[in-house]
Amino acid sequence: MTDLHEPLAKRLGDRTAKVLATALDLHTVGDLLRHHPRRYDRRGELTDLAGLAEGEQVTVVAEVLRGATRPMRNRRGSIFEATVTDGHGQLSLLFFHRAGWHRDRLLPGRRGLFAGKVSVYRGRRQLAHPEYELFETEDGAQERARAYADALIPIYPAAEKVTSWKIAKAVATVLDTLDDLPDPLPADLRARHRLVGLAEAYRLLHTPADWDDVRAARRRLKWDEAFVVQVALAQRRRAAQRQPARARPRVSGALLDAFDAGLPFTLTEGQREVGEVIAADLASDHPMHRLLQGDVGAGKTLVALRAMLQVVDAGGQAALLAPTEVLAQQHHRSITAMLGPLARAGQLDGAEHATRVALLTGSLGAAARREALLDAASGRAGIVIGTHALLQEQVSFADLGLVVVDEQHRFGVEQRDALRDKSADGRPHVLVMTATPIPRTVAMTVYGDLDVVALKQLPAGRSPVATHVVPARDKPHFLTRAWERIREEVAQGRQVYVVCPRIGGEGEEPDETGQLVSDAEVGEAQGRRAPLAVVDLLAEVERGPLAGLRLAALHGRLAPDDKDKVMRAFAAGEVDVLVATTVVEVGVNVPNATVMMIMDADRFGVSQLHQLRGRVGRGSLPGLCLLVTDAEEGSPARERLDAVASTTDGFELSRLDLEQRREGDVLGAAQSGRSATLRLLTITQDEELIGRAREEATALVEADPELAAHPVLARTLEERLGDDRAEYLEKA
Repeated sequence: MTDLHEPLAKRLGDRTAKVLATALDLHTVGDLLRHHPRRYDRRGELTDLAGLAEGEQVTVVAEVLRGATRPMRNRRGSIFEATVTDGHGQLSLLFFHRAGWHRDRLLPGRRGLFAGKVSVYRGRRQLAHPEYELFETEDGAQERARAYADALIPIYPAAEKVTSWKIAKAVATVLDTLDDLPDPLPADLRARHRLVGLAEAYRLLHTPADWDDVRAARRRLKWDEAFVVQVALAQRRRAAQRQPARARPRVSGALLDAFDAGLPFTLTEGQREVGEVIAADLASDHPMHRLLQGDVGAGKTLVALRAMLQVVDAGGQAALLAPTEVLAQQHHRSITAMLGPLARAGQLDGAEHATRVALLTGSLGAAARREALLDAASGRAGIVIGTHALLQEQVSFADLGLVVVDEQHRFGVEQRDALRDKSADGRPHVLVMTATPIPRTVAMTVYGDLDVVALKQLPAGRSPVATHVVPARDKPHFLTRAWERIREEVAQGRQVYVVCPRIGGEGEEPDETGQLVSDAEVGEAQGRRAPLAVVDLLAEVERGPLAGLRLAALHGRLAPDDKDKVMRAFAAGEVDVLVATTVVEVGVNVPNATVMMIMDADRFGVSQLHQLRGRVGRGSLPGLCLLVTDAEEGSPARERLDAVASTTDGFELSRLDLEQRREGDVLGAAQSGRSATLRLLTITQDEELIGRAREEATALVEADPELAAHPVLARTLEERLGDDRAEYLEKA
């Protein structure tokens, strides 16, 4: 039986193994077999050359159209240029050495694989000194020729020094001596779902005779990925069900009943249903771990507040973790206002069942911070709202019963876990909220790691938001009209947000990696201009299209008191146009604001765009969202903006985000990008398979929790999780 952990050097020799390890991080037989083909080409079908991007390392199937030799300009020797085609577009191949040798091989009509890095010179795509492998000519019978032309050629993710066909040759060498493999899928499961064995799956994947072979291999290997993940999650769910948590049942005639009685509106049907589900979870003696999904403005904060009041009535405390100071302050103001006398325990005008609402942020003064810490530690504050400051070691609670995480994708697992550890008696119940799940959240939802409730019904009085893409470069008059539209809204007494990707001004600011870059350097990659900045745009519009209006700036470089002052002025209607960064992305509630204009919208993610759009249309006035962009029509960035403009459904947008960014590593800390755990499985295409895998995994774990009867599966699970991922999964 072949050992997948066997070093490649034993099969391929030291030299080839070293190249594969250095260039592609492939060290073992298993690593190589799991290096899946990116796509399959046929000898008889040419690659579409129109989609090749500058700077991309490519492997293409093409036909030589013509060749020409010319002398070098500045030194002795010749350049041979071959032009290859797909029947429509053309690609130049340049050879600066051994021109005559390449000329004799690359004859018109010959087909082959050509690999290199795409560059553009005078508008023409080219590969400089590419590697290539010509197809042998097939001069036999017609049927043999057709079979030769139709054979599938695996095209692998390659590197500059390791071409796709060299990887294919290495795979073929391993497959030639491949015996049976230890199979993590139980035999009865494979029989029920008609899955091929693991060794056969790798043979079909790497050397398929036809597309049926590819489909059979992919289906089997997708089952591997789905089943292993589901077994891990089933074990986690089983363990969680056995962990203690203090039950927090609803108490009649207390704080929550008083709050409900004083509401000036009726809860929507969705809010009532979701509230009942969460109330039942809180009454359980096992910890709740639930995702509350609701479109922007659906009333998630109200649902969360009612859950917090239920816990307070049951003698516990609730902590609300917000990603920014602006949002934490907004939550504190709005929750305090909603509770009214119910938030003024110990005061003369406090209600009978009142509690306190404490605010703890990093910018609090010493006296205010001491008071907030004392309120939390003593239990006087039933609700504690804060930012990352809540996670600090000196923050303690008398009886933390519920953790509410707003916009959960803004916090890492370690941060959420640090707050959960502050519960002295078992594990607190956890409620995470989001309007547009990031891909990993959607993935974990489908994989069964989170219990989900959704709010899809907007409260009465909320108005729809119309969204339009403004192609500023292609149609500058559209941008001119957008500024005019803003003036028209302000003339009617309404307010406007204008959001930019950067702060700007003097000095440096961190880029996406956290490194400091100067303003002049931002966005210069690939010839793009620097993204628009709050400080620069404010100066431009106040003497240009928005001259005479009351303008203000809001960004992270302002002092906390100044931020709060600006937001209060905007909320009071003293500012017409707020030019801001994404500090207004979540939670900010100004019903009189009707326009959200997002500059360089293509530089924001789908989730951010959806959240920003949710800042308008929060009252009875209709909202307008303008996505300003220089992205070309038909580009991926423009298609993403068009998709955002076409729907306000958060689930649909999260699916779009998922398709573009992938799931992230569902068994690790990665939030997006090509997954380490998942190579073939995708949420958007394989939900049904994942559901069946979950059923199988749940049944297996119930029958054999420790996987004693399934040692290969147990070993596979240990290898794919490892200690770090197992700990991450437990905390998640």
